[in-house]
Amino acid sequence: MYQKISATLIGATTALTLIGTAAVADDWRAWNIHSDGHPNTAAMDRFAELVAEYTGGEVTIDVFHGGVLGSQPDALEQVQLGAIDVGNFNLGPIGPLVQEANLVSLPFIFRDVPHMFRVLEGEAGEILAAGMGDQGILPIAWFDAGARSFYNNTGPINSPDDVAGMRIRVMNNDLFTGMVDAMGGNGTPMAFAEVYQSLSTGVVDGAENNFPSFLNVSHYEVAGYYSLSEHLIIPECICVNTNVFNGLSAELQDSVRMAAEEAALYQRELWAIATAEARATVEEAGVVVNEIADKAPFQDAMAPVYEEYLAANPDMRELVEIAQSTE
Repeated sequence: MYQKISATLIGATTALTLIGTAAVADDWRAWNIHSDGHPNTAAMDRFAELVAEYTGGEVTIDVFHGGVLGSQPDALEQVQLGAIDVGNFNLGPIGPLVQEANLVSLPFIFRDVPHMFRVLEGEAGEILAAGMGDQGILPIAWFDAGARSFYNNTGPINSPDDVAGMRIRVMNNDLFTGMVDAMGGNGTPMAFAEVYQSLSTGVVDGAENNFPSFLNVSHYEVAGYYSLSEHLIIPECICVNTNVFNGLSAELQDSVRMAAEEAALYQRELWAIATAEARATVEEAGVVVNEIADKAPFQDAMAPVYEEYLAANPDMRELVEIAQSTE
């Protein structure tokens, strides 16, 4: 009798546990490195609100801001494992995990930000998303993270010849040092925290970043010229664990995607406002900003950089060609 009752209780407990697990599976945890006031933070909160609305509460999301669940490498691994369900990630650090993600780190691969979105929303984006999904990090919407452009304390940059002889701080990546070297300059990897002092003392002549970062770290105080080369346009994504997403019904998948895409449009609007405000602030402070009428010479100068990269990564050739041919 005791054994029969015990078996019944154990079975009931197991059933309740399974039911509880199923419920928890639809209560997602989301990672975001940014803090209050950042466009991505507002967009991730909007994403959570829309998911709850569009799924009728069948999927809910708790967003943890400010990197409280770990650094981006930690969070990427946790999303792959399913310990975190969804994250807002920059594609740059995803390159070592997903070869296709390196597309966005190729200098001058995109003509401008709208072109970048057209590429990601076309065939090249489908290939990229499939590669990421295979590694457990499925992108369901793309965020704007701005375009990195050159700034310096020497003069405007309008052609690759203007870079010749300049020491330009870049992130520690052979593609980025090669980019500057191909224009006759000296690509100089350096810790970001050292750039302000290095610009002010002449250790480097220039650096590169987007307008909000140029303003927020006060580099505009020691670099009076900002040239809109837009040589690196590396987006961010809302990425969900592939198995978690595939476990949803087709209807719920559509609802979550719709919420992500709507939140991404909201993020892009906020980013555009932040960029325009940052540009206006640095121009009021005296920074000379110049448009570059023809970027073709810069793209042509990248030929040896691309040749070296594709020789080492021949599987990327087709993806690069698709991106370059996207109108």
